[in-house]
Amino acid sequence: MPRTANQRLHSEYMRSRMKTIALVVMGCGGVGRQLIHHILSCRSLHADQGVHLRVVGVCDSECLVVASDVLTRELNDQFLSRVCHLKSNGSSLSTLADSDECLVYSNPESTRKAIDVAALLGKSTGLAFIDCSASAHTIHVLNRVVELGCCCVLANKKPLTSALEDYDKLFSYPRRIRHESTVGAGLPVIASLNRILSSGDPVRQIIGSLSGTLGYVMSEVEDGKPLSEVVKSAKSLGFTEPDPRDDLSGMDVARKALILARLLGRRINLDSIKIESLYPDEMRPDVMSVEEFLSSGVVLLDDGIQERVRKASLKGHVLRYVCMIEGSRCEVGIQELPKNSALGRLRGSDNVLEIYSRCYSEQPLVIQGAGAGNDTTAAGVLADILDIQDVFP
Repeated sequence: MPRTANQRLHSEYMRSRMKTIALVVMGCGGVGRQLIHHILSCRSLHADQGVHLRVVGVCDSECLVVASDVLTRELNDQFLSRVCHLKSNGSSLSTLADSDECLVYSNPESTRKAIDVAALLGKSTGLAFIDCSASAHTIHVLNRVVELGCCCVLANKKPLTSALEDYDKLFSYPRRIRHESTVGAGLPVIASLNRILSSGDPVRQIIGSLSGTLGYVMSEVEDGKPLSEVVKSAKSLGFTEPDPRDDLSGMDVARKALILARLLGRRINLDSIKIESLYPDEMRPDVMSVEEFLSSGVVLLDDGIQERVRKASLKGHVLRYVCMIEGSRCEVGIQELPKNSALGRLRGSDNVLEIYSRCYSEQPLVIQGAGAGNDTTAAGVLADILDIQDVFP
């Protein structure tokens, strides 16, 4: 649709007042690459909004690549596309070489260089570190760079579920932290909770299905399919991790529950959460291979789950794998829930969160939608990046 004269004038005005946000993207896996694609494809849109995202560095687990002069230059769009192509083929950024455009730093020098860049840009032009990795080790870099005036945007849950001491240090600068995509991918879970809490409305209970994989598994089992068949199907469809037990353990849901609990002010660590695994200890990855688990292990779980489905059905309930936060209680596992509730009606891989508070006492605030996927998660990260622009000089 052609733009009106007012829209064109507004666009020209915004472009004349362009704000630049410098970024270092940490992690070039599925989410990191998709974020870069989003940044490149939204150049025109962001220009109309008066924002330019200047990517000055990208890193993977082996090295950091930065613009040759981070004060005046950036990694151009062609180079960023090359990085995405390189990583999608399974190569390391270490295969790149120093050039007029970029400098390459291998570990452990890469960490020192990242902090140098943070010190140079953090309190002058502004800089945001975007953690799209899956590493628990980035917390130390994030804590250091936030002290240097940088902002941090996270899709990575592990820094937010580390020891309370590290968590407190990171959140001693709350305006510089955004982490919407750590829970529910692109869903407005964190934003909604923050709005409720900021209004003085005490949250009484949170209950949610926060794993697309386990949501799919439980709704399929409800239809009478054996758990073993559903797990194998989910793996073939790409819904699970390469080892489905990474999903079935409930640990990913526990991390999300911990992030929400800490947001509510609970002073707890991961080991404080009661976690129900869908498989017993004798089927742990260090005891049984993936092949063994899929061929002869998971089938042993079929009868137990089907019996629980049957008993719940007799009460008009269904089984859902959820996180439950209420008072001092924080646990994740299978719960019986009414069929006619938002969680009871859940089908497939959507995430659903019910929030009960003073204002939402009888009918909870319900947030539902796609809660996983590289595209959705990266879009949530991008929205968080744009949200921090007012923090910059």
